[in-house]
Amino acid sequence: MSGAGRGQLAGLCGLSLILCAELTAQEPQKPPFQVQVKVNVVPVPVVVRDAKGRAVGDLKKEDFRVFDQDKPAVISGFAMEKRAQVSGAQEAREAAPPTPSSRPQASTPPERFIVFLFDDLHLDFSDLQQMKVVATSVVADSLAASDVAAVVSTSGVSSGLTRDHAKLEGTLAKLVPRQLYRHDEHACPNVDYYQADQIKNKRNFEAFELAVRDASICLHMDFGRWRSVLEAKTNSAADFALEMGDRDAQATLAVIRGYVGKMGSLPGQRTLILVSPGFLTMTPPSQTDISGILDLAAHSDVTISALNARGLFTDEPHAEAPGSDSAAMLAPGLDRLEARARQETMMLQEDIMAELADGTGGSFFHNSNDLKGGLESLTAAPEFLYVLQVSLGDVKPDGRYHRLKVKIDREGLHLQARRGYFAPKPQKTEK
Repeated sequence: MSGAGRGQLAGLCGLSLILCAELTAQEPQKPPFQVQVKVNVVPVPVVVRDAKGRAVGDLKKEDFRVFDQDKPAVISGFAMEKRAQVSGAQEAREAAPPTPSSRPQASTPPERFIVFLFDDLHLDFSDLQQMKVVATSVVADSLAASDVAAVVSTSGVSSGLTRDHAKLEGTLAKLVPRQLYRHDEHACPNVDYYQADQIKNKRNFEAFELAVRDASICLHMDFGRWRSVLEAKTNSAADFALEMGDRDAQATLAVIRGYVGKMGSLPGQRTLILVSPGFLTMTPPSQTDISGILDLAAHSDVTISALNARGLFTDEPHAEAPGSDSAAMLAPGLDRLEARARQETMMLQEDIMAELADGTGGSFFHNSNDLKGGLESLTAAPEFLYVLQVSLGDVKPDGRYHRLKVKIDREGLHLQARRGYFAPKPQKTEK
């Protein structure tokens, strides 16, 4: 293993020095298939399932068609990976119950590496507490003796790679919500990232009007008399929210990319499970970051799955959210705009999780309160994964997001695939 590879592995191993020494001493296993990421192609992982949800593994290159911005694209490369299915829950039940001081034998070769990434920068206290209970049960019931796992967070908490369930459970117990870039719902004026994007980038007058009326209520200033002052304060709040939202998206995506890169040095199956309520990625730089994560995951043979910790979808406002209901009562029609904004925000927040899962062959569990069943299902990677390499020879590097659509010429099958990629403009060279 190269020095760089050892460094990445050590960065993920954390305190698990015995296990890391064992892994770094091994010769790295060759991945079941190799994806060569080139500047003129984009890798597109695809999972195909039948009507009963079973992964399909008998498709060929000729069965697929890809469309880039609704135009036929050339599939220049094709690979299919068949993964050995490991039933962690079954093996865990058949194994003898471990005592608190015991740990699995280190001589068992690791077959799977599972990193549970808890988004403590966005999870609120109640959702995080519930997920800690759920994850503790999943660790005990669904990880096989040969599995190596880690519990990490977007703020930097880490158990390190380990087979020791007690260490994983101990790290889960330490997780608490963090406030790095979290929006303050009690701010006045209260302008969140979505509203700020609507006001500043989309030039949405209705969104601005709603925010100004909210400000008049929380600041106890007459709307007609102090409108210019209220507009200035609202604009200032929107500027701040937009800056914090952009930083939040960049920081969170950087953490995900970092773990995907580190996991690329590991042998065996590699699954990253993101546990989050979702977060907003509103700007082109975020789309560039997402595209880079999907490229890296394909190159590193890492599957990203995600679970929305909010459970069943609801667009009801938080009871403690200040001002908005009163503003809607003073301005007929604004209540409808506020409800639509809440719904769009929640859909956009979870969209990033769906995109990461679809784009890497993972699964996205959401809109259900069976969080334990959902998390257990995500520990199993799909049995078959196809990777199509789509040629970009005829694609103009226009600095825009390109939508991808994958189709298969066989009825009764359903697929999930990468939704698109970002085609950055060539960097100008300084003379």
